[in-house]
Amino acid sequence: MRSSATDALRIDGPRLWQRLMMLAEIGATPKGGVCRLALSELDRQGRALVVGWARQAGMTVAVDQIGNVFLRRMGRDPTLPPIVSGSHLDTQPTGGKFDGNYGVLAALEVVETLNDAGVRTEAPIEIAIWTNEEGSRFVPVMMGSGVFAGAIPLAHAWAARDTEGRSVKDELARIGYLGTQVPGDHPMGAYFEAHIEQGPVLEQEETTIGVVLGTLGVRWFDCIVTGMEAHAGPTPMAMRQDALQIAARLMLEVVAIAGRHPPHGRGTVGMVQVHPNSRNVIPGQVKFSIDLRNHTDALLDAMAKDIRETAAALSETSGLPIQLEPVSSYPAQPFAPSCIDAVERAARALGLSHRRMISGAGHDAVYTARVTPTGMIFIPCKDGISHNEIEDAAPADVEAGCNVLLQVMLECAGLAA
Repeated sequence: MRSSATDALRIDGPRLWQRLMMLAEIGATPKGGVCRLALSELDRQGRALVVGWARQAGMTVAVDQIGNVFLRRMGRDPTLPPIVSGSHLDTQPTGGKFDGNYGVLAALEVVETLNDAGVRTEAPIEIAIWTNEEGSRFVPVMMGSGVFAGAIPLAHAWAARDTEGRSVKDELARIGYLGTQVPGDHPMGAYFEAHIEQGPVLEQEETTIGVVLGTLGVRWFDCIVTGMEAHAGPTPMAMRQDALQIAARLMLEVVAIAGRHPPHGRGTVGMVQVHPNSRNVIPGQVKFSIDLRNHTDALLDAMAKDIRETAAALSETSGLPIQLEPVSSYPAQPFAPSCIDAVERAARALGLSHRRMISGAGHDAVYTARVTPTGMIFIPCKDGISHNEIEDAAPADVEAGCNVLLQVMLECAGLAA
C-alpha cells in the first residue's frame, strides 16, 4: 500500500553525504581514498560506526558465523520476511569512498528517513553488511554473501588465510564479529543494492539511474604457450620457436572474440609472464590470463569454444604446444523482473533519467539473487573510475539513487495499515 504522502518522501542528502565522508575517514589514504581491508582493525572500526548509527536509529543487530551483519527496523508484522538492502564496508588497498559504502549508508538513510517521517512499514526493513566482498585480503571474493547463499562452504571460508597466515575465523573472533547465526538461516523477502556503476556509461550518457538487469558471467583461463629460448641475433626468423609471437596472436583473438559477441561481450588479457624475459633471448614460454564475460551462459560457452578452437588451430600451424586451463567460472546472474520493474517505476516516478543496463562487475547481489528476488540501482561515478583512490560521485547522484531506493523499499515492505 502506497500513499501520496510517502510518494513525496525524500531522503536527507546532506546527512547521507556527511556520513559517507565520516566513514571514509576510517582508513583514509593520503590521496583521498580508503584502505579498509576485510576483518582488519579498521574494518572493525567501520562496522562499529555504522552499527552505532543503526542502534541510535532503533535497529536491532544480528551477526552470523561469517560475520555478516543484519540491522533490523521492525515492521508491523514481524512474521513477514524483511525487505533488505545493503552492501559491504571493506575496500581495496587503494579503494575509494563509495564502492560498497554507499549501498550500506543509503540503506541506513532510508531507515532514518522513515523514522523522521514516522512511517511504519508492514514488513521489517533490514540493512545487510556483507563480509569480505572485495577479496583483497582473503579469497574468495564476495565471501560473506557467498556463504550466506550456500555457494561457499563455511569451513572453506573460515580456513582462508591472508599473506601473513591469519585465518578468517580467527580474525572474525579478534574483531568481535564471529556470530552465532547460521549463514542463510535468515529469511529475505527481497534484496536491493545501491552502488556506483564502476564504469563510464551513465556519466557519458548523462543518465542518473542505472536499472540493473543482472551481472555478466565470467570464464577465466590460464594459457601457456611453449616454444624454445634461443639467441635473438644468430637465430633466423624462419627457424624460431617464438612463444610470445603465438601468444600475442591468441591475445588479440581474446579481444576479437568479445567483439563478435556484442553488446556485452568482454575479453581481457590482464596478466602476462614471459620466460626468460631477457631482451636478447627469444621467449621460450609465455603464460597469460584470459578473462571472458557476457550476459548469458550460452554466449559465454560460445566464446570459450571460440578461444579453444583458436588455440588448437594456432598450435597446429605453429607446432608449439598451447595449454588452456580453466581457472574459474561464474554463471551470468539475471535479477528478478519484479525488482527490476520496481527500480524502473521508482526512477520514473521521481522524474530521473534512467536506462536498463548490465553490471560488468560482481556484487553481493549476485549471490543474494540465488536465494531471494534481487535488484540493483546504479548511479554514475566520475570518469567511470572505481577501485581507485580518486573514485568519486556527485552528491546529487548519491541523493537521487537513495531516493530511488527509498521508494523501492517502501513499495516492497508496504505501509502498515
